[in-house]
Amino acid sequence: MSNYSVMHWSSLSCHLSEILNFSGHVAPTEKHPGSFLEGFTQTQISTLAVKDNFMVAGGFQGELTFKHLDRKGVAFCTRTTYDDNAITNAIEIYDSLRGGINFMAANNDCSMREYDTERFQLLNHLRFPWPVNHTSVSPDRRLITVVGDSLDGLLVDLQNGKTVATVVGHLDYSFASAWHPDGRIFATGNQDKTCRVWDVRNLSRPVATLKGNLGAIRSIRFSSDGQFMVAAEPADFVHVYSTRADYEKRQEIDFFGEISGVSLSPDDESLYIGIWDRTYASLLQYNKRHTYAYLDSYL
Repeated sequence: MSNYSVMHWSSLSCHLSEILNFSGHVAPTEKHPGSFLEGFTQTQISTLAVKDNFMVAGGFQGELTFKHLDRKGVAFCTRTTYDDNAITNAIEIYDSLRGGINFMAANNDCSMREYDTERFQLLNHLRFPWPVNHTSVSPDRRLITVVGDSLDGLLVDLQNGKTVATVVGHLDYSFASAWHPDGRIFATGNQDKTCRVWDVRNLSRPVATLKGNLGAIRSIRFSSDGQFMVAAEPADFVHVYSTRADYEKRQEIDFFGEISGVSLSPDDESLYIGIWDRTYASLLQYNKRHTYAYLDSYL
């Protein structure tokens, strides 16, 4: 995402192409109940999610825009809230237990909203006593982590919206969360400069407390094979932890620039870091280094 434009970068062909431009007028080409048919103009995008051929972008005024990546135009637009504090903080697209694909949006209006991608109907609207900065769906799609402007984090049952557990330990507000693929471990990133790793089987204390260098942990990702966890600070530092070494083994990536987020390729071979500041605006790509001992012995 850069200058109102959603871009796709192919690391295989080294080709950059534009997917959608929000600088002008964007309106849905399909008609669905609840869709904002007149669309939006010059939408400032605050967060973005992509899964398979689906893309959902969230805006600073509560806007949500859904696009099929294999079709022209956008399928659905809506404004979730007219609250004065309406920033869409996070979006996640995931496979639903009922079949099909859903997406959820965490918002500064103290809410989390869940939609389906077939009819774009609002399935759930969960309200909390504080702005929701991030949500993350467990691999079995039964629980979600909910973190925000609170010292505590929540585990919420996705089916009935009830809070099933509270995690206590952070000293400030949280901005990130992520689940390990095994569904037992999840992590939370906080303004207190720590990433805390939790086990749902014993939430009395974190499995690990991982300290950053400069600021809050704003973005967390687990690799799809579960062997690594990536945690990003607001600027200059990204940390890669080995989960097999109980998070005690770490690689630190050090550079200059404000970090907009991190992502891993589906095969876990590449790590991408978005840099959003005016001076160093870029997309950094790091590839996994392999040691082929059997080839060394053969040679």
